[in-house]
Amino acid sequence: MSNSSLQDAPLSSLPERPVSSTFPAAAASLDLAAERARTSAAPPPPVKAARSGPMADRLFGWAAKGAALLTLAMLIGILLSLVAGAWPAISKYGLGFLTSSVWDPVKDEYGGLVMIYGTLATSFIALVIAVPVSFGIALFLTELSPNWLKRPLGTAIELLAAVPSIVYGMWGLLVFGPILSTWVQQPLQKLLAGVPYLGALVSGPPVGIGILSAGIILAIMIIPFIASVMRDVFEVTPALLKESAYGLGSTTWEVVSKVVLPYTKAGVIGGIMLGLGRALGETMAVTFVIGNMNQLNSLSVFEAANSITSALANEFAEAGAGLHQAALMYLGLVLFFITFVVLSLSKMLLAQMKKSEGTKS
Repeated sequence: MSNSSLQDAPLSSLPERPVSSTFPAAAASLDLAAERARTSAAPPPPVKAARSGPMADRLFGWAAKGAALLTLAMLIGILLSLVAGAWPAISKYGLGFLTSSVWDPVKDEYGGLVMIYGTLATSFIALVIAVPVSFGIALFLTELSPNWLKRPLGTAIELLAAVPSIVYGMWGLLVFGPILSTWVQQPLQKLLAGVPYLGALVSGPPVGIGILSAGIILAIMIIPFIASVMRDVFEVTPALLKESAYGLGSTTWEVVSKVVLPYTKAGVIGGIMLGLGRALGETMAVTFVIGNMNQLNSLSVFEAANSITSALANEFAEAGAGLHQAALMYLGLVLFFITFVVLSLSKMLLAQMKKSEGTKS
């Protein structure tokens, strides 16, 4: 076809120019590049200001340190006030106050051996009774109890801790004391009559008050604390460890003694120390049932005795300024020291157990 004919031909008759198949993809890539350019050019979203800054952290650190120092200052203040109040008795009797059993406000002669013995004896009896019972309760609730019984039984045990101590004391004096006298003390006195030492251990008028009665009441009072702590720490033991022991054929006692107790020994000892501290410091319940008598003529557990807390509750309000009040403050200082020694011994026991574990491993 000649050039003139091509020029005269209509546009519709001209052959169409082929369109590349890659053109749409290229257009899409151009649009994506443009979008990225617009996004990068846009300003970043505003950053929210932090709610706390260095000053807030400093304030929190100062508050935490202040709380710790305040607790330490209160402890030192209590100790210094006890020493200052007891100083007249300390300067007169010295350490002989701890070994003298004389307590005569009329003659102004004082010794704390009777109260110290009563405090330690009642607390020891309470621990001897409460620790095995609490361990059994915790073991039953965590390993043996059906699911429908765990919650109501655990709640009932915890509710015992909410009963006021004066209620325990009244119940011990009016209900438990006569039962103890009729069904325990009198049969034991008949059985052990004439037996050396054992007969003296159960001697005394059958009235149901004394060191044993106070110790049992204290045991009932501290069982909820020890049992609750033991139950909680037993539940912390990983289920994988217990299931592995059961899978190897271990009995429930073997799992508890070889897996649960080694894993939770710190918590168990802490619960026992919590109960011991409660027993050492209990006042009203002990005052009702211990007899409040300053004597060491007999070591019978059925004889009336006295404790540091009951002596303070009975005499402090009536003690005049002078040696009598100073002697009572001295008793408070001794109780403070006993509590400190018990806590220190528990820490040393835990440290020794950890050291022995490292030696075994």
